[in-house]
Amino acid sequence: MEAHVNAKVLLNHATSLHLHTGNLVNRSRLKKKCPSSPSEELQDCIQATLSKWFATIPPTLETNQLPMTLDCSIPEETEAITAEEREELKVSVKIFLSECDCSSIRNAVEMACHSLGVSQLDSVIIAPPPLPDGDNQTLEHLQPLWAELEGLVRSNKVTAIGTSDLDKTILEQLYNWAQVKPSSNQVNLASCCVMPPDLTAFAKEFDIQLLTHNDPKELISATAFQEAVQESTQDLQVADWSLEWVLRYSLIVKSRGIIKSKGYLVHAKRNNL
Repeated sequence: MEAHVNAKVLLNHATSLHLHTGNLVNRSRLKKKCPSSPSEELQDCIQATLSKWFATIPPTLETNQLPMTLDCSIPEETEAITAEEREELKVSVKIFLSECDCSSIRNAVEMACHSLGVSQLDSVIIAPPPLPDGDNQTLEHLQPLWAELEGLVRSNKVTAIGTSDLDKTILEQLYNWAQVKPSSNQVNLASCCVMPPDLTAFAKEFDIQLLTHNDPKELISATAFQEAVQESTQDLQVADWSLEWVLRYSLIVKSRGIIKSKGYLVHAKRNNL
C-alpha cells in the first residue's frame, strides 16, 4: 500500500520521467509469451519496469526532497559496456519522436551514451513524429531534425546517421541537401513487400544501406503509454503525462552478428504545469 501511495506522491510532484528497460534479451528468455509487436513489447516493458521500480521506493519519503525527474531503472537489469568489449560491439539506436522538438534528439543520444557507458553511438536512425492522415513527409519536415543529427556527428557523439520510411524522392532531396549524408534508410516491408526498384537503384548508386523494419508509424500511442503507467500501480491518474521520445538500442557483436543486448530508453513529461 505504501509503495502505491508513494508512487502517486512522486508522480504528482515530478515534471519529467526517464525510464530504462534494461536488457530485454535476458528478460525474453524468462518470459513464456513473446510480444506480438514492437508496440506491445514496449508497453509491457514500461509497465514491468515501473512496477519493479515503484516497489523499491522506501516506505518513508522525505517530502522536502522529492525529485523533479524520476529516474526509473533497475540497476541489476542494466549493464554498461566495458572498455574492453567496446571495440567488439556496434551500438545502433533508433529514435522515435512524439513531437518535432530537435532538442529531444540530443537528449536521447546523451541519455543513451550515459546509460550504456559509451562516449559515441555507431549508428542513429531517426523516426520523425507521425504525420496526420493524408499528410506526406517533406524535406522541410526533416531538415531541422537532420541538422541536429549532423551536429551530433560533428561533435563525435554519433558516427553514422540514417532515415526511416523515405521514398526515393524524399531520400534524394535529403541526400542532395544534407552536409552529412544518410548512410541508411529503413523500409517497412508491411507497406511494400518488395523494395521499390527506383529506391534500390538510388541507394546502390550513393552507397546508402537499405534496411527493413516492422515498426508501426506510431510506436506507442499516448493512450497505450498512459495505460502502461497506470497498470504499474493501482488507481494512478496519469492523464497529464505524455511521451516525448523513445530510443531503442541494440548492441551487436560485430564478429558474429548477434544481438548481445537490446532495450528501450523512454522520456516523458508532465503537462499543464
